[in-house]
Amino acid sequence: MLNRVTLMGRLVADPELRSTASNLSVCSFRIAVDRDYKKGDQKETDFIDIVAWRSTAEFVSKYFSKGRMAVVSGRLQIRPWEDKDGNKRRSAEVVADNVYFGDSKRDTESSGGYNAGNSYNAGSSYGSGN
Repeated sequence: MLNRVTLMGRLVADPELRSTASNLSVCSFRIAVDRDYKKGDQKETDFIDIVAWRSTAEFVSKYFSKGRMAVVSGRLQIRPWEDKDGNKRRSAEVVADNVYFGDSKRDTESSGGYNAGNSYNAGSSYGSGN
């Protein structure tokens, strides 16, 4: 069986870095990923929750912020939970093994857009997941 996911999208907010009780770093963030088809005149966008652990979490927290383009590779995880009314719920999230830059800082600051011809540091990531 294979559970591999690769996504590219922009962070919708700054990543949140926390530590577990056993002092492991964990970083949560959400990316907006455009679908490759249009519904009418507008592209549809999915908002996907990402969780990174250990050194990958610290890397994302340090170098990524709202609006940055990120390429995330990891695995899809479905997590069951119970809401305040006792209803059983499920959440889908990607557990990141690697996170890469999908743009350069210069591109983000100057135009706010992604330049497909510029894969700045796309071969470099930091750390591996949990």
